[in-house]
Amino acid sequence: MTEKIRPMIHKYYQNGTYMLLDVNSGIMNVIDKITYDILDVYNGSNREKVLKKFVSIYAQKDIEQVLDELDELIKKEMLFAPMCESFEVVADEEPVIKSLCLNIAHDCNLRCKYCFASTGDYDTHKRELMSFDIAKHAVDLLIESTKNKRQHCEIDFFGGEPLMNFDVVKQTIAYIREQEKIHDKIFKLSLTTNGMLLDDEKISYLTENHISLILSLDGRPEVHDRMRPDAGGHDSYKRCAENQVKAAERRNGEEYYVRGTYTKYNLDFTEDVRHMVDLGFEGLSMEPVVGDDLSYAITEEDLPEIYSEYDRLTNFYLKRYNEGRPFIYYHFIMDLYRGPCIAKRLRGCGAGHEYMCVVPNGDIYPCHQFVGQDGYVIGNVYAGVTDKKLPKIFRDTHVLNKPNCVKCWAKFFCSGGCHANNIKYGGAIENPYELSCHIQKKRIECAMYIQAVLAMQKAKSSN
Repeated sequence: MTEKIRPMIHKYYQNGTYMLLDVNSGIMNVIDKITYDILDVYNGSNREKVLKKFVSIYAQKDIEQVLDELDELIKKEMLFAPMCESFEVVADEEPVIKSLCLNIAHDCNLRCKYCFASTGDYDTHKRELMSFDIAKHAVDLLIESTKNKRQHCEIDFFGGEPLMNFDVVKQTIAYIREQEKIHDKIFKLSLTTNGMLLDDEKISYLTENHISLILSLDGRPEVHDRMRPDAGGHDSYKRCAENQVKAAERRNGEEYYVRGTYTKYNLDFTEDVRHMVDLGFEGLSMEPVVGDDLSYAITEEDLPEIYSEYDRLTNFYLKRYNEGRPFIYYHFIMDLYRGPCIAKRLRGCGAGHEYMCVVPNGDIYPCHQFVGQDGYVIGNVYAGVTDKKLPKIFRDTHVLNKPNCVKCWAKFFCSGGCHANNIKYGGAIENPYELSCHIQKKRIECAMYIQAVLAMQKAKSSN
């Protein structure tokens, strides 16, 4: 399938800088005010219309110079670019699972008020742990699915809280390392934890076995404790933070990052980022809460404040960078020149066809966000993927098949958003969750601005 993507640009102003993105080519430029204004009118073939509109505002020679420069960019396909190549959505007839989320524990030692997993049991009212037999068959399924197709595979140990089932985590890791050698596979393994159960033994084991860590912390103590009490209703910040700091200090170069959530209660989340950076964390992100409880849920009325806060976070990020104290903020890391492959730009995370989730009873879901929902069990680790219809729907629902997305300048950066949120809040998998879209686009603008500033600083220092 090949889609024709019409030429499109996006321009915006941030912190004294005029920014221009050519959507199809991915080329970003810093421009001046006259160019910014002219691009409200110019489409590559209407010079006279531009001159007529702006000759009373700018000198004619300046207008013509800008138009000549824009024409040169158009000629080089760096502006109003057509498709750089055919965007062919290539997919196997059968789903090729390359990544699994193992819900190793449907239980948790926290009772986070915004938890999409219903504090660990995924609305099943049954707290349970995955057996090693289920985990082993999940690994076998992944290896069989990728046989002769992919060498690299991924597994994330998830929950609930996966460290509540640490013995099975260790058994599964040992089995994976054994199978890697037999089947010539390379597994990237990660574990998502709130840190409550991280002790010296677990920290050493996870580091020595090259397990990436995703650590959950919401920032300042009062922010974290308000939304994340333990199972007994007590504050959890002190224990979570202390254990996570210790784990980060002992990573020895192994990958980790801290993931926080902001709600209506902490729309000043730059202060939470500042707090976590000052704790010594080198990589982190803050995600907007998704939920229906209006006491903490984000609404459209909050967007102006959120936009301003991302500007504050951008300035903080650049300040720390220029002070020689940089940190990684994952939403601001953007490689505009290489970036993700075309398939990932179109289809995102691959939920339902490349990425799936296995729960303690062995059932398979399109991803962890669908666990417990009727109609979304697509197989079992013993029988494999038995539903052939849903994986195809997930595979084919990419940005070029979403009416709102195909018209959006950000489509190749967001890949159409989260399928689960689109279904729940947009009403259908092809309808993006608009609130999330607004926030995502602001984050992309901030990321592009940061890249531009850093590039200009580098060019200036080399002259």
